[in-house]
Amino acid sequence: MNTKTLTVGILAAIAGLIGGFLVANSLNRTEINLLKGQVEQKKTATSDSKPAPNEFTIDDDEIKAKIAQADGSPDNFGFQKNLGSALYRYATMKKDAALVDEAKRILIRANTLDPKDYDVLVDLGNAYFDTGYFKKDAASFKLARETYERAFQAKPADADVRTDFALTFFLDDPPDLAKAVAEFQKAIQFNPKQERALQYLTATYMRQGNFADAEKAVLQLKAANPKNDAIADLETQIAKKEAPSVK
Repeated sequence: MNTKTLTVGILAAIAGLIGGFLVANSLNRTEINLLKGQVEQKKTATSDSKPAPNEFTIDDDEIKAKIAQADGSPDNFGFQKNLGSALYRYATMKKDAALVDEAKRILIRANTLDPKDYDVLVDLGNAYFDTGYFKKDAASFKLARETYERAFQAKPADADVRTDFALTFFLDDPPDLAKAVAEFQKAIQFNPKQERALQYLTATYMRQGNFADAEKAVLQLKAANPKNDAIADLETQIAKKEAPSVK
């Protein structure tokens, strides 16, 4: 494929292949390694018929041209939304913090044009989240929370977004573990098989020293998906009463 011919439409298609803000296969958001013992949450892999995300590389000049086109059409909501969303996913796939910032800038513009667009709110919240993680920036986590809360006005029962909202409390410095527990529990109420929520709820309980509830949570995780890669490490840590560290 000649990457210089890539258009916003193809970028958007790539975004669809990646699926949500998490990269398929072995990456979670910005490869957050929350649990001691190299516990990683893995997103469900894309089907065999889809190219692996790492096969996609877009020429830097093409990206710059699309960004310039967005800057030149600041009132075109559809263009801002599509480019911002696709660029964010591509930046996440490439683990490019600077490109996340560019995507965030475009998503902010799209959000200004339509403050209630749900997809834009979620992507913008995710971009703030990643900035908070990359830069260890509490202010960005706060912005992520505020943006997710605006998204909840439209879809309060989105378990995936609720999990990310909870993670901002888990990862903050200092963390608000009680709030994280409450929000992970909400996510699980909305979707009892939300594996990330179950995994990080277990980790949160362990950080609180509440190993009894951690054991219950990991049993829920096992019921949701007995093949989840985190289970063995979580069970080992619970048996040792060893709280997970956060990178």
